Amino acid sequence: MSAVEIQEKIAQLTQELNHYNYQYYVLAQSLISDYDFDQKLKELEALELQYPQFADPNSPTQRVGGDITSKFNTVKHRWPMLSLGNTYSQDELRDFDQRVRKIIGDDFQYVCELKFDGLSISLTYQNGRLVQGVTRGDGTQGDDVTTNIKTIRSIPLTLKTTDFPEEFEIRGEIFMHKSAFLRLNKEREENGDQTYANPRNFAAGTIKLQDSAEVARRPLDCFLYFLYTENRRKQFTTHWESLEAVRNWGFHVCDHTKLCNDISEVFSFIDYWDTERHNLSYEIDGIVIKVNDYAQQEELSFTAKNPRWATSYKFKAERVETILKSISYQVGRTGAVTPVANLQPVLLAGTTVKRASLHNANEIARLDLHTQDTVYVEKGGEIIPKVISVNLEKRLPDASPFHYPTLCPECQSKLIREEGEAVHYCPNEDGCPPQIVGKMQHFIGRKMMDIEGLGNETIETFFKKGLLSNVVDIYALKEHEEDLQQMERFGQKSIDNMIKGIEKSKQKPFEKVLFALGIRHVGETIAKKLASYFKNIDALTTATIEEIASVPDIGGRIAESVHHYLNAPAHRSQIEKLKEYGLQFAIEEKEVVLESNSLEGKTFLISGVFADFSREELTAIIENHGGKMVGSISAKLNYLVAGDKMGPAKLIKAEKLQVPIINERDLLALINM
Repeated sequence: MSAVEIQEKIAQLTQELNHYNYQYYVLAQSLISDYDFDQKLKELEALELQYPQFADPNSPTQRVGGDITSKFNTVKHRWPMLSLGNTYSQDELRDFDQRVRKIIGDDFQYVCELKFDGLSISLTYQNGRLVQGVTRGDGTQGDDVTTNIKTIRSIPLTLKTTDFPEEFEIRGEIFMHKSAFLRLNKEREENGDQTYANPRNFAAGTIKLQDSAEVARRPLDCFLYFLYTENRRKQFTTHWESLEAVRNWGFHVCDHTKLCNDISEVFSFIDYWDTERHNLSYEIDGIVIKVNDYAQQEELSFTAKNPRWATSYKFKAERVETILKSISYQVGRTGAVTPVANLQPVLLAGTTVKRASLHNANEIARLDLHTQDTVYVEKGGEIIPKVISVNLEKRLPDASPFHYPTLCPECQSKLIREEGEAVHYCPNEDGCPPQIVGKMQHFIGRKMMDIEGLGNETIETFFKKGLLSNVVDIYALKEHEEDLQQMERFGQKSIDNMIKGIEKSKQKPFEKVLFALGIRHVGETIAKKLASYFKNIDALTTATIEEIASVPDIGGRIAESVHHYLNAPAHRSQIEKLKEYGLQFAIEEKEVVLESNSLEGKTFLISGVFADFSREELTAIIENHGGKMVGSISAKLNYLVAGDKMGPAKLIKAEKLQVPIINERDLLALINM
């Protein structure tokens, strides 16, 4: 193909894939199979790699994330991101309506919108392309999180029409769906990481991550709901018109929005969603009411903190009163002990609640819980019911306080609580029944060894029958076929399928096996990084804590956990036995043809932002010329490749250790590029 044909092909694929993304993530319509989409994406990636001069900066290939930033830049808002005033009763809302009428008269309409429980964001577009995403911050300035924003697939990188202003800002809310929150929180719990209390916290924490590749792995969504641009009134006379327009431009606008002629219609909208909100896939905590006409908005103007033309009606958090019958303590796979309140059943937000989270010992102490206390339980923004407080007036005179146990409720081992952590742990990971069962259930999971024919209930049954005591025993089950045949509801076909699934799992790659071992703090992503860096289990086992921590994105806490696990005699014995059964504990090395060996034996760390290269491109350049990447500064580091906005702490440490500091031009000079 000629250069012109290649450029046209890249533009065509970019346009097609952006269109499919819009149809799928905004309109929930699948116009192409996953396979065909992936093939087109791979074709575009290959072309962009070979002809980078023709690549679009907002190409759909860039949605996978990957840039690491040391901190976020602060950006001043062109139009302040003011908060809304809150009303909590219909009387307060009537007062708002009266204040509006005093200024603009009776001839106006309201637009009612759902108040999403998420993170406010402002997006700037120039010539139809996303150029910046900034958080609300303090209202006058916020954090530039553009790289992370680009991973959210419902936010268009390039608009699909041509009738938009040359430059504009659009405001919206980033959020996480309830199902995604529950799934990801469960994964964090299984990995021994701190869980989030609600979807909003999870979404806010995600958008502030410094690794956009990790942001891309967390399914965030975004509704857009307000447009700012110069001379806006020349294009639109009302907010409702602008919503229809931005929807046509390709933005994800919530369908549950209504144009209301008077305050009574507003009340009807509020009453409907006060009940119906529980059927949404995402959390809302109220309704936003805006005067529709832009000229009337300007006439109403602003207070120092809020627009006078808009307010929000906040739903009361659902709270019920019930009796705390007892507290039970659940031991998870990682040994984390979680207290759970067992309640007298009560109806809350359309479901019967029997249990509620108490999080940790600090929460029990804060609430000062006593036996048979009458407690208040809320859902509100919490998907998981939570005990909020105690009705002290109803406390029984002979009630005794609850004390957090000092021993594991399952195996009676003494609980430990590491400095800086709120959670207690049972250290008896190889002798505590729920930890043993949990580790085996984790091992067979879909993202780990994915053993067909062997489920969680079967693992528990086999453990109780004495057939399984650790993950190694899974691979010896075929030796117990006679015992299996005697078990109820376990026919020959089931046995054959299970043994076939176990044998098939031996082909799983090293990164899957490493994740399956269930090392605390080692999730899917961390396992991939460790496997890629060390190549085999022996190299990882013999590595020091410092060497493990030097892997990009691996901190000291993870390094200590990995080192402790792999150097425990019981675990080393299990790994050796798993090796004997044929599991993959090394990456199958493919012959890599380097461009040169000019950087062989040299170690590099990249920090900051660069003018001509992304950090991924610099990493590829270093590795293609024989260099090795590390994740932290030490005396053994040969070069720190420093860009703009590099953190001062790294610079100070490098200078103290006399590590050579170079820029991207110096790096190219080292390899004579």
